[in-house]
Amino acid sequence: GLCDPSPSSSTPGADQREKQYRAHRGFGDRRGGVISARTYFYADEAKCDHHMETFLRCIDASSGSSVDGFAAIKLTALGRPQFLLQFSEVLVKWRRFFHQMAAEQGQAGQAALEMKLEVEKLQDALANLGIATKAESQHWFTGENLGVSGTVDLLDWNSLIDSRTKLSKLLLIPSMQTGQLEPLLSRFTEEEDLQMKRMLQRMDVLAKRAMEKGVRLMVDAEQSYFQPAISRLTLEMQRRFNRDRAIIFNTYQCYLKEAYDNVTVDVELSRREGWHFGTKLVRGAYMEQERERAAQIGYEDPINSTYEKTNKMYHRCLDYILEEIKHSQKANVMVASHNEDTVKFTLRRMMELGIHPSEKKVYFGQLLGMCDQITFPLGQAGFPVYKYVPYGPVNEVLPYLSRRAQENRGFVQRANRERDLLWREVKRRLLTGSLFSPSH
Repeated sequence: GLCDPSPSSSTPGADQREKQYRAHRGFGDRRGGVISARTYFYADEAKCDHHMETFLRCIDASSGSSVDGFAAIKLTALGRPQFLLQFSEVLVKWRRFFHQMAAEQGQAGQAALEMKLEVEKLQDALANLGIATKAESQHWFTGENLGVSGTVDLLDWNSLIDSRTKLSKLLLIPSMQTGQLEPLLSRFTEEEDLQMKRMLQRMDVLAKRAMEKGVRLMVDAEQSYFQPAISRLTLEMQRRFNRDRAIIFNTYQCYLKEAYDNVTVDVELSRREGWHFGTKLVRGAYMEQERERAAQIGYEDPINSTYEKTNKMYHRCLDYILEEIKHSQKANVMVASHNEDTVKFTLRRMMELGIHPSEKKVYFGQLLGMCDQITFPLGQAGFPVYKYVPYGPVNEVLPYLSRRAQENRGFVQRANRERDLLWREVKRRLLTGSLFSPSH
């Protein structure tokens, strides 16, 4: 099944596992309480192959219906979410260990990218903790760029964990709760290793088809306890497929407290490695469920405390990426938002930075049937703007659509305004004799 309760206590360190990344029976079926996103329930590998086929057809359809199209995929549809939970836990523990050592070197409170550990001190710390002798850790830092500067930052640190290595071979690190050394992960079984390989293979098939068809692939964001693994696997894909242009797009949810850290660290990685950074920025779709799970299981709520903070976070992340577009021409962003202020903010910043719509580095996205009063004028002004089209059997798509309506409680006021604007547009086209000509 998807959600076995956490491993029996005979597994070393099982009871010390990070609460957020523990499989939890009450949240086994993630469809409950999710208002504004499609969720998938893991049945078996055949079902995952079936989802992959559906995504392939979606890529073909997108390619057939538009130039420069996008297809959205969800990784929880392509493999066992349990694996994503475990991989996320590993990545998060590993990153926290880095922050803990940075704090001990007097760098607490700095931005993620500014923390730099001195290799010498780092090796001493690893030796003192009994994690690795100096001789053992020596070869970790002798890679091409690692530690050449005498320091290790979060990107160097992350590169020590490669999602292609057998995670079971990873290190012992001190548990945050007990300070005792424990394996980063109580062994990955052969079956789990296969789960991961199959998931990567399916992603590979989709990315190759997308490249072939000239379609970009957007990897949707999901719940925070899967997200570290989803982002990491998406980065692996970006490394391979975004050499010449942005084919693979990652998604960042700006309601997460760590959104800015995540965006800046990944942009910096793309700079260092020279590939094209592609991202979709959203506010986030799983708030109620995230909060309820955090409260019930007992870990810190990962979500910004107010809508205002989320807005600020969105604009801060967006600004960082727009600056990157101006300087490197290698970043691309889809502003996926129904918020008029955010759209206006983007247009203003593009003007100030001299980013022209025809460069096609900044896209806009809204859901089909929502916010047409934003979508149409953007399209007419020559901005690349996309409608996100949910599709599938009526009985599966209807709950999603009804939740969308519920989510937009201010919908009625907006609908009236939208109706007026659409009516004005119809009249304009009647008068100019262009009623049936497609808008450009």
